[in-house]
Amino acid sequence: MLPSDSPARVPLADVLHAHRVLQEVIVPTPLQPNRGLSAKYGCNVYLKREDLQVVRSFKIRGAYNLISSLPEEERRRGIVCASAGNHAQGVAFSCHALGIPGIVYMPATTPRQKVNQVKLFGGEFVETRLVGDTFDDAYAEAVRVSDREKLPFVHPFDHPRIIAGNATIGKEILEAGVQPIDILILSVGGGGLAAGIASYVKQVSPETYIIGVEPEGAPSMTRALEAGSVVTLDEIEKFVDGAAVKRVGDLTYAIGKELIDEVLLVPEGRACTTILELYNEHAIVAEPAGALPVAALSAVDPERLRGKNVVCVISGGNNDVDRMQEIKERSLIYEGLKHYFMINFPQRAGALREFLDDVLGPTDDIVQFEYTKKLNKENGPALVGIELKSREDYEPLVGRMTRKGLRFVELNKDPLLFQFLV
Repeated sequence: MLPSDSPARVPLADVLHAHRVLQEVIVPTPLQPNRGLSAKYGCNVYLKREDLQVVRSFKIRGAYNLISSLPEEERRRGIVCASAGNHAQGVAFSCHALGIPGIVYMPATTPRQKVNQVKLFGGEFVETRLVGDTFDDAYAEAVRVSDREKLPFVHPFDHPRIIAGNATIGKEILEAGVQPIDILILSVGGGGLAAGIASYVKQVSPETYIIGVEPEGAPSMTRALEAGSVVTLDEIEKFVDGAAVKRVGDLTYAIGKELIDEVLLVPEGRACTTILELYNEHAIVAEPAGALPVAALSAVDPERLRGKNVVCVISGGNNDVDRMQEIKERSLIYEGLKHYFMINFPQRAGALREFLDDVLGPTDDIVQFEYTKKLNKENGPALVGIELKSREDYEPLVGRMTRKGLRFVELNKDPLLFQFLV
């Protein structure tokens, strides 16, 4: 750990050492100007493309820096880690490269793509074990095994060498030739990425304003800053798996509290919209946590961005294609373009035709319709999903249903019912 009397940050000497060590395995990722985002937000947007890293995320930097520093005796016994997926890939790659056995714990909810990549990178050196529903479940089991078997635990974020490895991203950003870096935006999960980059950047470029971004459903750093100490959240939304943790690290909190200037919360739906925009408009495959910084641009006052050099760190691109339908669904709902209703239809011939003719707008589209006719009933419920061309079409649609005398429930506004649809 850092000396108790030192500022909460990783020393520059540790970052420079990590930079030398990592030359063996990492790809120095590009800092790319993005014309589309720059025009959209009135500033100079640059994307730090850690999704182009050898394991498609930044996590290899901290994992390799820590594992390679272990004493020979500990290497022979092997290591244990817990991960939501990306840290596992970095650990697996490092174990294979160094010839060290490893046990990797991940939540059972981890996207299949990430699980398969862990097996690919680790080969015969790594065993994967899926436990629980969240990172915190996997973490608890991994710590138990580490203690029981006396194996080194490779923490995904709360360790000085992990943070020092991540800090090398900050070194690459500041040495990429863009001056000055006015605003730097990065995602916050456990805090290892933010703590690392902030440690380096604030020592070399203290005027750079650093914004951390969390998913709205997992605001662990935000709540810790509000409370003045690390707290454990009771429940979290697991969708942004790379940043969904119930508790940030003690060390990462201490560094973040001192060096991160602001923390923003981004709705999961907004992250989904950004994933689709990055793919369709910029040919970038970003995972939910990787899309958070770009998604946060819309939450920053435009006047603060105008004319500034703004760096967004795309932390990873391990997105499972099987999730794309859910991502599109969440995006449409967030943008107000898709709505679900439970509608009580009259059970008579022509009722559906009247709905199509009198209620549905010219550009409205029924994308889901489930109806079961009930015998000896005057009315029957139907689940109706409607996709709109624009957000402004919603109020007229509801108005026409009301004037038609239809009884309906808006499922988008009922969390208990809506969770069964998304």
